[in-house]
Amino acid sequence: MTQATIDQATFDELKATAGAEFVAELVGTFLVEAPAMLADLRSSLAAGNADAFRRAAHSLKSNSNTFGALALGALAKNLELTGLAPAAAAGGATLDALDAEYARAASALTELARG
Repeated sequence: MTQATIDQATFDELKATAGAEFVAELVGTFLVEAPAMLADLRSSLAAGNADAFRRAAHSLKSNSNTFGALALGALAKNLELTGLAPAAAAGGATLDALDAEYARAASALTELARG
């Protein structure tokens, strides 16, 4: 069973609470900031900086879950909890999977924010 890119109930609850215009603004901010978080994960992995790696994963997890990008949030949570060593051992494959899921989430969020 494949998890939906965006959990519609979570996104709808956010819209009901914050308003559609504000959510569209938040999505825009996320779409600008998330690529920097992904880049931070890669640079901290390359530098062996476990604290920076964990912080970037935590931020990406929290922001993803806010919008209902639960699969993205779960991947980021796994990186946050397992840390640098497993990601390094995987040779970047976990970050590649994260990038791919972010692309899916970004596309879906862009559509949801418009409508």
